[in-house]
Amino acid sequence: MSDESVSARRFARESMAVLDRLTESAQHDVGRAAELIADCVREDGVIQAFGTGHSQATVLEIAGRAGGLVPTNRLSIADLVLYGGEHPSALDDPLLERRAGVAARIYELASPRPQDLFVVISNSGVNNVVVEMALHAKEHGHRILAITSLAHTRAVPAGHASGRKLADLADVVLDNAAPRGDALMELPGGGAVCALSTLTGVLLVQMAVAEASALLIAAGERPPVYVSANVPGGFEGNLELEKRYAGRIRRTAS
Repeated sequence: MSDESVSARRFARESMAVLDRLTESAQHDVGRAAELIADCVREDGVIQAFGTGHSQATVLEIAGRAGGLVPTNRLSIADLVLYGGEHPSALDDPLLERRAGVAARIYELASPRPQDLFVVISNSGVNNVVVEMALHAKEHGHRILAITSLAHTRAVPAGHASGRKLADLADVVLDNAAPRGDALMELPGGGAVCALSTLTGVLLVQMAVAEASALLIAAGERPPVYVSANVPGGFEGNLELEKRYAGRIRRTAS
């Protein structure tokens, strides 16, 4: 039997407690995020979601999934290779997300329209590429929704030359309530294990999508949502919905 100081039972108990608290504490900010999302959909915009590292898990929760909104796009550092003509070896650089100019190139490859909403996700909120993406989006007049850990971002220095952090640039910030360093349980002798930000990030995303859908329904509009491609007619129906955003959203095998 595992030590209760580090155990499956403890992680489940403590993470569920955070999710319960977040469900209540985030209501106001989730409502503001939902307004940004609903406005984007009404204005024929696309929700451009961007993150690096494990924040990409939350990006995937936004873009192109069953039960999610159709006008969504996944932006990634891999776009430099997939759409930008860079050699695959460019992705071998573990510090690529800290290089200046990377976010600007990813933005350029996406060809966003002014009404598009940028959702930028980063637990720390300080790496160069996420701050650069938010700065670039802001300079082009886009609204920005950030999902980040305020506890972490307030505890570490900025990584961008401007001295700014993701939370400083967003129109709305959803605090994922993850601790500094993300891991929830301290280990004997130092360090910590079991990250929290993916669980809380997924909760926040789905809460915001639910509220945005409610706003659209209240306005007499049908939310454009994906049906699972693994139910009869789902794949074909999704293709019809995607036609409205042809050339603006990417759907790859990954």
